[in-house]
Amino acid sequence: MSIRPVLETRRAKPTMEGAGVRLHRAFGFTDPSEQDPFLMFDDFRGDHPSDYMAGFPWHPHRGIETITYVLAGSVEHGDSLGNAGSLGAGDVQWMTAGSGILHQEMPSGDKQGRMHGFQLWANLPSNLKMTAPRYQDIKGTDIPEVIDDDGTRVKVITGAFWGQRGPVDGIAADPQYLDIFVPAGLKKTFKIDTYRRAFAYVFDGSAFFTDASAPTGVLLEKEVMGQEVNIRDMSGNRTLVRFGSGDEVTVQAGEKGVRFLLISGAPIQEPVAWHGPIVMNTQEELMQAFRELRNGTFIKPAH
Repeated sequence: MSIRPVLETRRAKPTMEGAGVRLHRAFGFTDPSEQDPFLMFDDFRGDHPSDYMAGFPWHPHRGIETITYVLAGSVEHGDSLGNAGSLGAGDVQWMTAGSGILHQEMPSGDKQGRMHGFQLWANLPSNLKMTAPRYQDIKGTDIPEVIDDDGTRVKVITGAFWGQRGPVDGIAADPQYLDIFVPAGLKKTFKIDTYRRAFAYVFDGSAFFTDASAPTGVLLEKEVMGQEVNIRDMSGNRTLVRFGSGDEVTVQAGEKGVRFLLISGAPIQEPVAWHGPIVMNTQEELMQAFRELRNGTFIKPAH
């Protein structure tokens, strides 16, 4: 057994998407090989409707899969194929855009005005870029949760873990998507298949993610006795943790415990041509997609 080393920790950066939704981006629109098969990860949350109500009006996707996980509030969605529905707290939607789809996602807050969710983009291999679009809408009540004797809780959204299998299946990246809570002060190790690319995203509490040498936190600039110094801080809210190779991840929870997503998938290792919501393998395929958007042939007839 080998513990995966921490390659990097970094804070998600504030940005704006859609028609004016304030969110934090952990990664995306940089080097697509860094997190292959994953392309982008966004954390959208707000306590005020002005943060999210503008939503994500009609927009296209091709060549990817999008995974939306809602923690608070709801997201109304609809698409060019006539599908429509609502994701509530705890629900997951896995959308395979495939050959192309136009859709919209419109968030709403809960009774306290809060809205919180995540969206992950996963790449599709070349042989599935033009597959037929499809949805998997999963209710939170259908997502298995495993509770260990020490109080550790794991929701298994995709993949197999601790004897449970997540309800989302048939995904090209063969992902494992876990929502994990580790109680205060506890040190816990989680197994991940060696061949997978893996990252964690902390969204509540704090923790050290350790490797064979020493705990690794976020390198922060802080003022100590009037001097600016760089120190290692525990990985806390909105922190991305990238792991190297190995078959285990070890976490030491902070004084309030920690809740994080642990996500891994099989690298596709193919060329990426990417502009906005369309991801292909070559520039010619990308230009063809935008030509089809302009001339009205982007949406392919069902077979």
